[in-house]
Amino acid sequence: MVKADLLIVNANIMTLDKYNTVAKSAAVKDGHIIGIWQDAKPPRDDVDYSLDQHILDLKGKTIIPGFIDTHNHLLMYSLFRKQANCSTPPNKSIADILDRIKKQANETPEGKWVLGWGYDNTLLEEKRHPTRRELDAAVPDKPVLIRHISAHFAVANSAALRIAGVDEQTPDPQGGHLGRDENGRLDGVLHELPALDLVQAAIPPLTAEEIAACIGEGSQDYLAQGITTNSDAGVGLDYGAVELDAHLLALKKGLNPLNMRLMVLHFLLNENGPFKDYSAEELNHEIQRRSLNRARLDSAKLFQDGSIQGLTGALRDPYHCAPEIIGELLHDQDSFNEEILNLHNRGFRVTIHGNGDRAIGSIIEAYAHALEASPRSNHRHRIEHVQTATNEDLDRMSELGIAASFFINHVYYWGDRHRRLFLGPERAERINPLRDAQKRNILFTLHSDCPITPISPLFSVWAAVNRVTREGMVLGEDQRINVIDALKTMTIDGARLNFEENERGTIEIGKKADFAILESDPTAVDPMEIKDIPVLATLINGEIKYMAPNQSLISV
Repeated sequence: MVKADLLIVNANIMTLDKYNTVAKSAAVKDGHIIGIWQDAKPPRDDVDYSLDQHILDLKGKTIIPGFIDTHNHLLMYSLFRKQANCSTPPNKSIADILDRIKKQANETPEGKWVLGWGYDNTLLEEKRHPTRRELDAAVPDKPVLIRHISAHFAVANSAALRIAGVDEQTPDPQGGHLGRDENGRLDGVLHELPALDLVQAAIPPLTAEEIAACIGEGSQDYLAQGITTNSDAGVGLDYGAVELDAHLLALKKGLNPLNMRLMVLHFLLNENGPFKDYSAEELNHEIQRRSLNRARLDSAKLFQDGSIQGLTGALRDPYHCAPEIIGELLHDQDSFNEEILNLHNRGFRVTIHGNGDRAIGSIIEAYAHALEASPRSNHRHRIEHVQTATNEDLDRMSELGIAASFFINHVYYWGDRHRRLFLGPERAERINPLRDAQKRNILFTLHSDCPITPISPLFSVWAAVNRVTREGMVLGEDQRINVIDALKTMTIDGARLNFEENERGTIEIGKKADFAILESDPTAVDPMEIKDIPVLATLINGEIKYMAPNQSLISV
C-alpha cells in the first residue's frame, strides 16, 4: 500500500511511455510518481487514504509529461520583456517602430540606453532595416539599440555608435560586418553577432541580481505554457559570465522554478575565458552546487553561421533572391575542428548552431574529426536548428550519432518568405526535415528559440504535425510527423537529449512528477487546433507551479 502526498484522479493520463499507455489515476510521493492505475481513482487496497493527501481531480482533463524545451533563450526573453516591442505585428512600418522607440526613450532615465527588440525588415512595409539616421531623428540625445527578430542583427543610432567607439574607420569584425549606405558611410545596421558585440559591449552591464529578478519574471510565462525543464541556449551570449551568475542566483533564491539546463558559450571555456581549465564534470559540479541542484550543464555552445532570413546562413548553393551570396562560415574549418576536439576531450557535450547546409556539413566534419581522434559512445553532440540539412547530411549524422534540435517554428513564421525569397520552392519544402530524420533514427527535438518566436511547446507540436505557413500553405507535407511523435519530441526525446530519460519525460513509476495539464487531448482534437489547447496547470516535482485563472482542480 502506497502512502502518497498527491493523488491524481479522474484524469486522461497520457504517459507517453513506449506503449503509449493511457491511465486514469496516479500517486505522487516526495516529488516522484509512485503509482499509476487504469481506475478513475487509485484502489483503496493500493493507497492509504487515511492520510491527508492533496487530491487533484482533473474531471476528465488531460495530463501529460511536463514539456521540455531544449533550445530557447530565457534570459534574453526576460530582458526583452522590458524593452520596446518592435516586432511585426503590431508594427507595420518603420514609422511605427520609431513611435515606440520615442515612447521608450521618454520612459528611459538619463544616462541609460534605449533598447528595443523584434523588428523584421522583411515584414515591414519598407522591406528594409531602419537606419541610424532615422533613429537619430527619433531619439537624438540618448543611445539607441534595437535588435532584429533573429537576434543576429541590430540597428544603433549615432549616439550608441559614438559611445561604443565605432566610426567610419572601424574594421569589420570576423564573422560580421558594419552596414553602410550608398555613400559608403555607416548606416547603423550591425550584421551578425561579432558586429553586435562591438556596440553591446558599451551598454552598462546589469548586475547578476537585476538579471536574476528578470529571469524570475520571465519564467512565469514559460510555466504558463506547460514547460517544466528548459534549456537556455546561449549563456554568456550578450553579457558574458554574469549571465551564468544570474541564472544560478535565480535558481538559488527560488525566483525561477524551472529545471534548467545551461549551454555555456564557448568563449567562456577557451583559453581567455573564466572556465578555461574546467572539465565538463567540474563545471557541471559548480553549476549544481551554486544552483542547489536546480540546474545542470547542458553543453558548450558555438555558432557556425547566421540566419537564412538575414542571408548569413552558410549555404552550399546561392540564395534564391541573391545569386551572388552563399553566406559565411564563422570559423575556418581547421581551427573549428581543433576547438571542438579540445572541448570533446574535456568531456563537454558540444552544441553548434547551424542553419545553412554548408554550415551543417562543416559541423558534421568537426564532430567526425573529434570522434575519430577520441572515440566516445553516446556523446549526443548536437546541431541546432538544422534548417536545410540534406539527406546526405542526415545520413552522416545518423552514422556518427549526432543529435538534432529543429527550429520547427520556422515553417510557420518564415516558410512563405523562404519559398519566395531566400531558398526558393524546392529547398523551402525541406526545411526542418523531421520525417527524413525520423526515418534515420536520429534523436531530435523541437524548439521555439524564444524570443525569436513565442514560447509555446503546443505551437511547436502543431507546426510539426501540420507544417502550415503564416499564409496558410502546407510546406513540406512529406516531412510532417504524427501527434504522438511530435509530443514525444518535447517530452521523452527532450529528456533523452538531456541525458535524463531515466528521470523524466514520461509518466512512469519512479520518475519525477513533472506534469502539464491540458484542457483537451492533443490526439483527439482537429490537428489544426493543437496550438490553441489551453494549459490549465503545470507541476514540478508534484507541486503546482502554475494554475490558469479560474481553475479549481485541487480538493482535499
